[in-house]
Formats: sequence, C-alpha cells, structure tokens
Amino acid sequence: MKIKYVITLVSIVLTAGIGVAQTVLDIRADKIGAGVSPTMYGIFFEDINYGADGGLYAEMIKNRSFEFVNPLQGWKAFGDVEIKTDGPFENNPHYVRLRSMGHAHKVTGIENEGYFGVSVCKDADYRLSLWARAPKGGTGRLKIEIVDPTPDVNYEVLARQVVEVASSEWKKYTSVLRSQKTLEKGVMRLVLEWQNDGMVDVEHISLFPVETWKGHENGLRKDLAGALCDLKPGVFRFPGGCIVEGTAMDDRYQWKNTVGPVENRPTIVNRWQYSFPDRLAPDYYQSNGLGFYEYFLLAEEIGAEPVPVLNVGMVCQCQNGAYAHAPVDSLCRFVDDAVDLVEFANGDAVKTKWGRLRADMGHPAPFGLKYVALGNEQWGREYVDRMKPFVDRLRSVCPDIKIIGGSGPSSDGDEFDMLWREMDRMAVDLVDEHYYRDEKWFLGNASRYDGYDRKAPKVFAGEYACHGSGSYRSAICEAAFMTGLERNADVVLMATYAPLFANKKAWQWGPDLIWFDNSDISLTDSYEIQRLFSLNKGTNVVPVTMDGRPVAGQEGQNGLYACAVYDKVTDSYVIKVVNVGNESQDLRLDLEKLPAKSKIKDVSRIVFSKDESVTGNRFKSSKTETDDVTGGVVVKGRNAELSVTLAPESFAIYRFSLSSRS
Repeated sequence: MKIKYVITLVSIVLTAGIGVAQTVLDIRADKIGAGVSPTMYGIFFEDINYGADGGLYAEMIKNRSFEFVNPLQGWKAFGDVEIKTDGPFENNPHYVRLRSMGHAHKVTGIENEGYFGVSVCKDADYRLSLWARAPKGGTGRLKIEIVDPTPDVNYEVLARQVVEVASSEWKKYTSVLRSQKTLEKGVMRLVLEWQNDGMVDVEHISLFPVETWKGHENGLRKDLAGALCDLKPGVFRFPGGCIVEGTAMDDRYQWKNTVGPVENRPTIVNRWQYSFPDRLAPDYYQSNGLGFYEYFLLAEEIGAEPVPVLNVGMVCQCQNGAYAHAPVDSLCRFVDDAVDLVEFANGDAVKTKWGRLRADMGHPAPFGLKYVALGNEQWGREYVDRMKPFVDRLRSVCPDIKIIGGSGPSSDGDEFDMLWREMDRMAVDLVDEHYYRDEKWFLGNASRYDGYDRKAPKVFAGEYACHGSGSYRSAICEAAFMTGLERNADVVLMATYAPLFANKKAWQWGPDLIWFDNSDISLTDSYEIQRLFSLNKGTNVVPVTMDGRPVAGQEGQNGLYACAVYDKVTDSYVIKVVNVGNESQDLRLDLEKLPAKSKIKDVSRIVFSKDESVTGNRFKSSKTETDDVTGGVVVKGRNAELSVTLAPESFAIYRFSLSSRS
C-alpha cells in the first residue's frame, strides 16, 4: 500500500539531510466529471456606491433634467432663472427658463458641479447635447464652458462652445468641447448671451466623453466597462439588488421606464440615498440613462449571459411592513412586465411591440435572453405567494426561459430552509443564495454544496463577499470558498461577487470589487481572485483528494483547499490550490491515469500572493506571477508528478497541457 500523506513529528523533520515531508494531492485525470457551466463566474451590478450615475454610466452632468426633488440640486443659478414644469418630455417635465438681465454687465446662467466634479483630460473631446427653444422668437446664444473654479486660477476656461437657439420649438442641439488641460474637479457653465428681454428655455443638458465603451453615445466609461470585460464573465446579473424593491413602491426599479428615448426616462430616488445614516447621499438619484437596453447590450459585448432581476410586487422588507406590498390579486401588471421583458429581449423586431422598440433603439436581432430572476432578497409566505403567478405565467408563455427564485437574505436558518422547499415545490430552475459573512464562515463553507440534493433546483450564488480583516485576507478566504463552488459544478451554475463598484468619494457599502474616482480605477485583491477563477474554470470537474477526502480545509488538511478541472478546449488539466495558513507547505501534485498515448507538453504555474512591498493601499496588496514549471514534472507511465512549495496565504493554479493524442 502506498502511503501518501502522514503527519507525525518524525515525518515532518527526521534530519537536516532528509528535509520536510510532502503533502500529496491526488488528481484523477481519467474521471471526467460534471460539466462546469460557462456561467459559473460572472458579475452582479447594482447602482449602489454611485455605481451607475457618477460611475459606469458616463454622463458627467448631475440632475441633467432638473428632476431631483430639489430641481436645482447639483446646479448653481445666477441672474434670472426660473424652473418650469411644462416641458417637452412627459416623464421629465422640468426645465429652466433663462431670461436676459437687460444689461451688458449682468448675466443669467447655471453651473453644474458634476459627480464630484466635472473631470476632463487634456485634448480629450466631450459631447454636449441639450434641448432648447426661444419661446418668444429671435435667436438666443448659449455659451457653454468647462471651467476650473479654484480660487487661485480665477475661473480658467478649459473649453468653450456657443449654441445658437433660433427656433421657438424644442430642438436638440449638439456640440463637441475639447479640453485644453486635465482637470479633476471642474464645473460646466452655461450662460445666456442675449440682452434686452430675450429668453431661452433649456432642458436635458448632457455631457459625455466622446470616447466611451465601444463608442456608444449614451455610453459607459471605457475603463470601468473594460475592467468588466477583462473578467471574462459568463453571467451578468442586474439591475439589483435592493433597488429592484425600492424603499417604497414608487421607488422600485421598473424596466419599462429605462428604455426608449433617454430624454423621457423618468428620474427616481435611489434606494440607497438614506439607507445608512452615517453615509447619507441626498443627491443620489437614478437617471435611468443606464437602462435595460444598455444592460443587455453590455452583456452581449462582454460575452455574458444576462440575468435581469424583476420586482414581484414587493418593496424592501427591511424598510416596510407587509402592508406596503402589492396585494396578490393585483399582480397582473407586474407579471405582464416580466413577460414583456422577455419579448423586449427576444421578440421579433417586426411582429412584436417590445421587439420593435428594441429594434428602434438599434438592435434588431434578439438578445437571446435565457434567464429571469424573480425578486431579490424577499422572504416569508408573502414572497412565496407572489412568486407563484409569475412562475405559472412564464412557464405558459415563455417555456424556454429558466426561472431563478430566491432564498432570502440569510445563508441558513428556518426561513432559508422554508424558501428552498417552496422553490423546489414550484420547480424553479435555480435558487439565488446570498452571503456576506466573515472569514471563519467562508473557510468553513468550502464543503457547503457537497451534500446538496443533486435533483433539486441548481444554485446561483448571486451575492457574496468575505467581510474580513483586510482586502488580501478576504480574497484568500473567497478563493478557498470558491474551490467548493467549482468542485460542486453539478449543483452551482452561477456565482457573482457583490457589490461590484464603489466611488472612492461617495460610497455606502464595502467591501467592493472595483473602486474608482472620476479619473482612475483600483482593482482589488478580490477582483484578481475572480479573474483568475474565471479565466481558468475549465469545462469538466475532475476529482482532487488528499488522503481520500475532498481538499476543503478539513481536519488534518493544514488549511489547504483545492479543486481540479479538465479543459477540453485547450486539452489541459487545471489544479487550483489555496493555502490559508501562515506557513509554507511542500506539496506533490499526482496527476494519475492520463489519457493513453498523451504526453505532458508544458506546465504553467500562476501564483497569487501577498506583495510585501505594497503598503498603504487598502484596495490591493497582492501580486500575480506566472512561470513555466515543466522541468519539474516527473512522468511515470500514465502518471505525472510535480513537487511545489505553496507560500503562506497564497493561491496557485497549475495547468498541465497535453500534446495531441495519436
């Protein structure tokens, strides 16, 4: 009998000449198991931490349609400025009337502070658009400038354009401003250049970088969208999260308000505006400029399956009693919204109402929607009772759509168990589980899905993050937990970290995957873990064991966690190993029973470890290094062995690539 793992004082150190015993991990190359879903690792976006307006959505003007509760919030008015409410857009009726002061040295205008400043780069172009009219006829001149307002430069003008408004009817005007220098915290100033009794009405004042993600005019920040693309996500869950529920029914996210002409999409209060008393955000609204069309388009462009989350007639249960929900017998409009969303995503561009709208917005081809999630973190019988009519109707009219139900905000307990039973009874396809827990929980739950019923609905880990002692340690704990997701790929089909974005100047919740300000982004240690798992997920699980047991931080496993996959696309085996301990460990990877006549072509190693040279960075203190370790492989027939040393608190990926089989 071959003894592969023995821990005794004698085996650890016999003499200085013999050295340290190895821990052996057995990888059975011949046991190609469950498929790893292409959707296994992905992203979840919610407009929290100024993630949309002021973040991913590249609009630079705050309160562009004057629709905040205080219509001039974000603006500074001077001269004769009046708010009017009979504008050209039904859902955004507010606009400003600018009247001439009738004197050469008196001016009327408005200034916008942007999202924590109007930030521009030297020689970069910015697309201005606005709607305007001269209600009394004539021609009014609007001078638009990007200005440095700091006292020591005396309002330096970085860019300027003049728009001539010569119609008494509402028209859209566009122009491009080029900045003469880089500025982090500027303002956008609009001045009426018209004397005597002239006036101009102005609505929906918008400013975007010309260079957005994929060049879209109503576009996204190129750097933030690019960071999402680099994750190679298989799934994209949106738009929430708790904003789907809203603080009150009128605040809930309604997808139909986020499509069509951007000028007519109604502004709503963001649910996170007052959620944290110590981090109030009274200027936090949703313009809905980043809407369902833009979400579907982004998902398509980054290669992710979209997973929209829909309201089921319930508001946030943490903030309201049951009385605030829509009665069960009045859910028809909510259910219709769900069915209509499928039509918007997949419907014929000519024969269906919502498919025609998608085509009119620029995408005649269907988006190929496969999943719909019903509710976010609802619980209790009130949620179960409201789920049923959605499930029944979707099964009837959209039989190909996979339905995702929820298990509430907790990772366990009586309520969690009840919801799982009810989701199983309703035969949903997946159940969305959420867990924001500490390091101990993540390390103790790598075996969470080992005992799940293989015949029950599959799992979507829709929101999770380790709330630990620091960015790096949390990331290592998440990596340990994720080995359990991958090992149980027959149960877990999707997993998305949350939250995704946080503005460094205004955030409500942490930790977060990507931090940013107007000019820069910071990718966290957790981001790197998500990237490494996503880019190395393989196609099928293969067993990796230690002393005959799954490597999941169990007793006697010295803080080791591991999983292994076969990748049929690259004809390679990928082994992921996490060491959560504070000591180095010597390991031997035994890849057993390789396919007949195949040979090891090369072996690469990727190591994620603590970067001791990094100090004072709260976002990232790791380094990722890649090298070739083919020379260390010992081949014995159809077996291959590789001896390695795994550093303390580190994560390593070993890819054994095979030569073509004859």
